[in-house]
Amino acid sequence: MTRRSVLGGVALAFLAGCTSTYTLTLMPRNSGMIYTGEAIERSTTEAEVTISIENEVYTGTWVYTAANQASGYVTGGIGFGTRRGFGLGSVVAVDNPQGSQAKALLKAPDGSGLRCDLQGMAPGRGGGGTCQDDKGLVYDVQIRLKENK
Repeated sequence: MTRRSVLGGVALAFLAGCTSTYTLTLMPRNSGMIYTGEAIERSTTEAEVTISIENEVYTGTWVYTAANQASGYVTGGIGFGTRRGFGLGSVVAVDNPQGSQAKALLKAPDGSGLRCDLQGMAPGRGGGGTCQDDKGLVYDVQIRLKENK
């Protein structure tokens, strides 16, 4: 086995461990009905989403529009005279207090659509948001990490 194939296998195993599955719970603002769905992250930029409302199953993807964390390189220094000095730098990570934000565009087999604005997804926690169907009905959404049973 070559070194390259071993490294590739390790990278794939690492990436597979980074995926998350979320349970979605939706409630329309005109009744107390509860509908459910699921989102499975396939990469760090998107997830596959399925939501069942009444007799329709909406499918599509959510795409992250804001990350739950950003990082940057910060430098500082002290100068002594001309062209002399000492500088230090460090990489810092800053959390987005609202978690990740995503936009989901979902479609049912009959051609109807569901558009969702979601936020709060971060490692170890869920989030929330809203979805709106073609008729203008708004659904509140809760997002939870799916429990493994």
